[in-house]
Amino acid sequence: MKFSYNWLRDLVDQLDAPPHELSQLITIKTAESEGVEQHGNDSVIEIDNKSLTHRPDLWGHYGMAREVAAILGRKLVDPVKPAQFPGAAPVRVSIEDHTLCPRYSALVFENVTVKPSPEWLQQRLEAVGLNPINNIVDVTNYVLAEIAQPMHAFDAAKLLGDEIIVRSARAGETIKTLNEESYTLDPSNLVIADPSCAVAIAGIIGGADSAISDSTTRIVLESANFNASSVRKTSSKLKLRTDASMRFEKAQDPVNTIRGLERAFALLQEVSPGIRLVGGLADNYRPAPVSPPVVLPLDWLDRKLGRAVPAEEVRRILESLEFRVEEIAPRVFSVFVPSWRVTKDVSIKDDLVEEVGRMIGYDSIPPVAPLTPARVPPASPEREFHHRVREMAAAQGFTEVHNYSFISEEMARVFSVDLSAHVQVSNPIASDQNLLRTSLLPGIWKNINDNARHFDQFRLFEIGRAIHPDREVPHFTAAFYAKDDGAAALFELKRLAECLLPGVSIRPAGTTQSYEHPRRTGDVLHGESNVGRLFEFHPRMIEGGRSAVLDLDLTRLMQLQPTPERYQPLRRFPESAFDLSVLAGPRALIADVQSALEKLAGDGLLSIVFLREFALDDGARSLSYRLTVGAPDRTLSAEEVGAVRSRIIDGMRSAGYELRI
Repeated sequence: MKFSYNWLRDLVDQLDAPPHELSQLITIKTAESEGVEQHGNDSVIEIDNKSLTHRPDLWGHYGMAREVAAILGRKLVDPVKPAQFPGAAPVRVSIEDHTLCPRYSALVFENVTVKPSPEWLQQRLEAVGLNPINNIVDVTNYVLAEIAQPMHAFDAAKLLGDEIIVRSARAGETIKTLNEESYTLDPSNLVIADPSCAVAIAGIIGGADSAISDSTTRIVLESANFNASSVRKTSSKLKLRTDASMRFEKAQDPVNTIRGLERAFALLQEVSPGIRLVGGLADNYRPAPVSPPVVLPLDWLDRKLGRAVPAEEVRRILESLEFRVEEIAPRVFSVFVPSWRVTKDVSIKDDLVEEVGRMIGYDSIPPVAPLTPARVPPASPEREFHHRVREMAAAQGFTEVHNYSFISEEMARVFSVDLSAHVQVSNPIASDQNLLRTSLLPGIWKNINDNARHFDQFRLFEIGRAIHPDREVPHFTAAFYAKDDGAAALFELKRLAECLLPGVSIRPAGTTQSYEHPRRTGDVLHGESNVGRLFEFHPRMIEGGRSAVLDLDLTRLMQLQPTPERYQPLRRFPESAFDLSVLAGPRALIADVQSALEKLAGDGLLSIVFLREFALDDGARSLSYRLTVGAPDRTLSAEEVGAVRSRIIDGMRSAGYELRI
């Protein structure tokens, strides 16, 4: 938001603080200034918009001038001169829903001459980032920038009849606006209409068909107030933000509509000599209930601030900000909040503490150590477990990624999920982010394809929530990509699964999804519990190379974690290890072969590790395992180890397997 220093000087009597000093004072007392820049013979103070969202009155120079006057102890100069608009109004205003449009005021002028604005007016607008158009439009923009009241001028000759209607748009209704764009509306959008069609999108932008042109001689001048939420939703849905919508979104003061017309009336007489007012004021207004005064005990205020503030100073500060103050008991004030602060900003006594605190300066409050004893926050087992999983994955060489929870309908279809199973986003920030993800796979898949363009091999993982209409499920999803040697991807992820949950096994999936490899997909089991999925992406899903994915339900993973084992002393006697290679068919399962070896090895087996797989020319596969055997009370002799090895070989041959010895 840009504020002209010269403009502020017109509104604050004897403003002598230099622009840079004033900028610093505004930052300390009111809103964050982002700096001062020179614009011709003027200085422009740039205020961060985010620091003004709770202050609708500060979206105009007069509101900021009020703050400056209070800070410096100067007199505020009101640019609006009261005016009378007697006589019958030449237009009627109908409002369909007063909650969406609390007030709509309008005046009609004739004998209008459309021409360029005077240089001083153009310079003021340009200083605050507004483009001069013509004298009529420039007056509406001047009032917007000065007192934060958006206005709009219609060419009266282009309106049908003498009735202005504020209503909801009809389903499918279209309007071409001043930015030369056409919009299709629905009943959630509020419009200004004549009896035939919509002529403006309420609070946002006017229609092109009723715009002011060089031939305009009669105008309808609108000064209205619209519901902040309604304007914001329409603006977001249409992806259309304007200077008017930004102000209405902050909940403007309905009282300001008449002030806007009074100020515009004076300016129009100056920039369009000969202009005449036709009839009186059209004003459809349903006042909101009057807000009760806020009772402010000064002893309570002192405790809240942490220092004593004299009653006279509290009164002076509040009255300089145009609050009305009455003393209703010793050291108790009744504070009447002005209309421009009651819409969004001040409603309770704590708000008044802020007003006093910022004006006396927070640096004047002596620092005091907190009296509340420090306590260690309660432990979160879920968070601690997620942290452990994160560390284990990182130790295995995986890099953590973070993806948005939003996905597109197209992405949902890629991963074979019915759209009805997704939570729909009411106001998506982009058209391709209108659903909440039910799986971490879409994001991981995109990460794989993006990184595959730059790296030949990488490992990724994400910890996040899969969001369903009735629940959120924490997931751990890891991916291994290799451009050339992708056969090891599944085994690397299987090893990671075994690290995260000892005792897991992989069983072929009964059915596969379209994105999964039909022969390289399995369920991750722990006993009879399914904790996730291990699969290789279908070749058409990956742009070159191969990639496998491990997707685990973190809640199930946490529930199945083994209890801490008792300490076991180190083995006193050495172990013996030997390797075996088993020839198996193309569809034989590594887990089945390993299970057969374990049974034949008997109680002396300490561990069995799958080493590697080789494909043979005849289509068979050579599966290599390392078996470690031992006894708790002695060192096994070579004959005993040989006997175990022979028993396994004979048993495997009896089971139909061939061994390479």
